[in-house]
Amino acid sequence: MKKAILIIIGAVLFALVLTNLLQSEEYYNLKLEKLKQEHAIKPVSSVDHTKFEILQQEFATPQDVTEACISCHTERHREVMNSSHWNWERISYIEGRGIEASGKSNVINNFCIGAQSNEQACAKCHIGFGMSNNHFDFENARNVDCMVCHDNSEAYIKGASTAGYPDRSVNLSQVAQHVGQPTKHNCGSCHFNGGGGNNVKHGDLEQALLGCDRDVDVHMAANGMDMSCTACHTAENHQMLGKLYSVSSDNTHRATCEQCHTNTPHFDPIINRHNAKVSCQTCHIPEYAKVNATKMAWYWSESGKLKDGEPYTVDDEMGNHIYTSIKGTFKWATNAKPDYMWFNGTANLYLLGDTIDEKPLILNNLHGSHDDGESKIIPVKVHVGDQIYDKVHNILIQPKLHGTEKGDSAFWIDFDWPKAAEAGMRQVGLPYSGEYGFIETVMYWPVNHMVAPKDQAVGCAECHTRSNDGRLAQLSGFYLPGRDYNKPLDFAGIFLFFASLGGVLIHAAIRILVSIKKKRFEMKVIDYENEQQI
Repeated sequence: MKKAILIIIGAVLFALVLTNLLQSEEYYNLKLEKLKQEHAIKPVSSVDHTKFEILQQEFATPQDVTEACISCHTERHREVMNSSHWNWERISYIEGRGIEASGKSNVINNFCIGAQSNEQACAKCHIGFGMSNNHFDFENARNVDCMVCHDNSEAYIKGASTAGYPDRSVNLSQVAQHVGQPTKHNCGSCHFNGGGGNNVKHGDLEQALLGCDRDVDVHMAANGMDMSCTACHTAENHQMLGKLYSVSSDNTHRATCEQCHTNTPHFDPIINRHNAKVSCQTCHIPEYAKVNATKMAWYWSESGKLKDGEPYTVDDEMGNHIYTSIKGTFKWATNAKPDYMWFNGTANLYLLGDTIDEKPLILNNLHGSHDDGESKIIPVKVHVGDQIYDKVHNILIQPKLHGTEKGDSAFWIDFDWPKAAEAGMRQVGLPYSGEYGFIETVMYWPVNHMVAPKDQAVGCAECHTRSNDGRLAQLSGFYLPGRDYNKPLDFAGIFLFFASLGGVLIHAAIRILVSIKKKRFEMKVIDYENEQQI
């Protein structure tokens, strides 16, 4: 009898556990369904620019197009001229510095180093015309490029090394008549190609997003929501929501997942509680560079080699440059797993002329820690390399890289570091000692795009594990269940587990004993009644 009862109890428990494991009932997330409905409806302009007489002309210069635009869209140019897209800088608070301007105008990176002294080429990604040197007139409204952000014909492109002017093949009249809200093509023309090529810098921003599937990015997928960049990076008076952490230092006007998905996007409250210390991206972007490779290392110290007196290039089997004479040696990665950091939204940036106080030099130190209430774990791409610096003044050098003819000191033509260093530093107004070397540098690029479908999100065991390959194995200073040992806490957990299990078993044993005693008592009563009848 006892054996039969135990078998029945075991079978019931097994059935309950199995039912729970195989449970696959799908619940609709009403918050998510509402967002899908909102973004499924694409805005359609009620204005047909082809009918505007002022646009039905042959434009001699792109500045003439700008004048036509602001003849109707009055004052919009003033909004543009007050934006970081135009000024290449923001006024913000930088820890240890106070209120200061920072941006492409004075920040150095470890890709193409900086725009200073190289404006003729770098202006391909400036929303203006005629930035050929550091004397660009930021007060001239005629030089605002409306078309680069608002062309909907997909025919507008900036020319290579043309100081921001459009390519000569562009039909200005056609473009002017086909303008509208910015599209992925507009934003991507610059942001997908930073660092000198597709997906070079960010790793999560590339041309594949123009027509990818949901496995690459659930938001921008052509067979999904097909969202534009401006769906998240909204603008008010041409002030875009969202900042690049390599050139912005304060925690204002950031674009976050919670703006749409709120702080409680899941049914499971345990997962929602993770949001207090873990960013959405940490779980929902398990990999980046899913289609094309991204650059992980750039070593300028190896540049300048020539074959028969001429520069050359070496490619890998995927067609990626692993060496070029003008830039040095590169390392690439695809389907890369992010690194992880604590981040509170603020950063310290290396600005032109700053003294080097650490080796390797971190060019954008992201602030944050577990004990900081504003910090969360975020995924990052870590880009390393080396670049030229002044050994005497102990500062990074901004070299002159781009040039149009031999003899003008541009490294990409003359391959002479001393001349390129002297010319570049002279233009930015900083001293050059004549002694240079190469210093190892590091940059952090938070990964925010290429969000995977929910069934591909990072699994619990990928972080809560004692394996050295765990995603958070390198983050320290806090207790992570499943990864870390804590004797009092572990003992308490083990004790509670076995105490609970013991309580269940004792309770079951008591029930069985009571049942057996009850059965025996009933049998005795029956025997007694039978004896009385006899």
